[in-house]
Amino acid sequence: MLRISRAGAVAGGVRSRRDLLQAGSLSVVSGLTLPRLLRASENQVGGVDQRSAAAAGRRPGVAKSVILFNLLGGPSQLDMFDMKPGAPLEIRGQFSPIQTAISGVQICEHLPNTARIMHKLALIRSVTHNYNAHNPLNIMTGFSLGNPAALTPAPTDPPDIGAVCQYLGLGRVDMPGAVCLPCYPGWGESSMYPGIRRPGPYGGWLGAQYDPLFSLCEPTFDRKPDRPYYGTAIAMGEPRMPAADALPEMTLDRLDRRRSMLQQLDQQFAKLQSSGALERMDRIQQKAFGLLTTSRVREAFDLSGESEELRGRYGRSLFGNCMLVARRLVEAEVPFISVHAENFLPHGSFTYDMHENNFAMLQDHNLPVLDALLPALIEDLEERGLLETTLVWVMGEMGRSPKINAKAGREHWPQCGFCLLAGGGIRPGVVHGSSDAIGAWPASDPVTPADIVATIYNQLGIDAGTMLPDRTGRPLAIAHGGVPIWDVVG
Repeated sequence: MLRISRAGAVAGGVRSRRDLLQAGSLSVVSGLTLPRLLRASENQVGGVDQRSAAAAGRRPGVAKSVILFNLLGGPSQLDMFDMKPGAPLEIRGQFSPIQTAISGVQICEHLPNTARIMHKLALIRSVTHNYNAHNPLNIMTGFSLGNPAALTPAPTDPPDIGAVCQYLGLGRVDMPGAVCLPCYPGWGESSMYPGIRRPGPYGGWLGAQYDPLFSLCEPTFDRKPDRPYYGTAIAMGEPRMPAADALPEMTLDRLDRRRSMLQQLDQQFAKLQSSGALERMDRIQQKAFGLLTTSRVREAFDLSGESEELRGRYGRSLFGNCMLVARRLVEAEVPFISVHAENFLPHGSFTYDMHENNFAMLQDHNLPVLDALLPALIEDLEERGLLETTLVWVMGEMGRSPKINAKAGREHWPQCGFCLLAGGGIRPGVVHGSSDAIGAWPASDPVTPADIVATIYNQLGIDAGTMLPDRTGRPLAIAHGGVPIWDVVG
């Protein structure tokens, strides 16, 4: 049943997509049908009509969908994609570089499958900013001036790319415009930080109605960690559709009855004469009905039809399965899918936040997972003819410090990191930017998260300079001054 938490909830926007997904059947609250509730929450932001605002920032894009793999914690550039074999041991670490498919470009020896497909990727080695936090706010919005201590999103936060995609009407009306896998960032850390929901993948000042669809998960682990937080346990399992168990199995008769109920409950709006209003009503009705039945979404989450061979290529880890679901969501024309390498505590381990045991965590945990799912995704999309219209994006919220500490770890280092891009009109085989001799600072072509976000928008056909109204009607830039990285755009 749809829950309304307070009298003003409709005017202020539905609190979350979860409120909609918890509707097992249509209900009338204060004379509102679910479609009208959606319409009331989506119709305006700060009194500004969305239709005119949306028209200003749209053009055909090369990319139809984006898949982000957020390497939560801060992946080490020095031990993965920007190795320094000539640096002192306390800088270069334990791993050796190997040659990739790009002449003269080397990456970590524990990424052999990725090395094989590097000619299909663009590598940026000069990502830099000052936002020292594990929240994906900066990489998903381009905004690097947020409060690094924040552990929950605020309505004044900027909207992420998925929220902007939904606001501008990208994607199908019967599918969510953005999906976040395997859970909302921070869920796995709730035993340590009760109530945590890391800022990043939210509607922000556009409103909670533009939050993504958050999947759920129940991870198990392939082994017991040999130490708290910094062990090498790999999360296993599959993401699942939220509230899928609360929605009864649908027969055709029940589907027809539910659609008929929707139509009957919404008859009072049939007298609207404005063609624009009627067009909007149809869109919202379709979205409401899709969210209630969620059959298309559930199909995307159902991996039973995938071959054992393909599932093995993705690696069968939780994140590998998330990436396979992400590919299926691309096929269902969802514009923005984010997969987050969540920390599952206390039974699992940190992912890339490797303050200690850095090399074991990489060799036995993080790199095998990445080296399976990334090449599998790229080749799977390519085999299905989807890579040209799907932008794959891999990065973390920061890099790691050049000097190895006494616990064989590396500390936070937002001053220099890396990013991988592929497909969606990105030039393959490009290496953009460089770092200094110890991987501490960009030596050439520095790139900010805002520049990366601007590049993503550009490939989606959205002008990176687009201004959208916040809750008060004030126009704000969606890419926060970022400029597309033209050297990596095909």
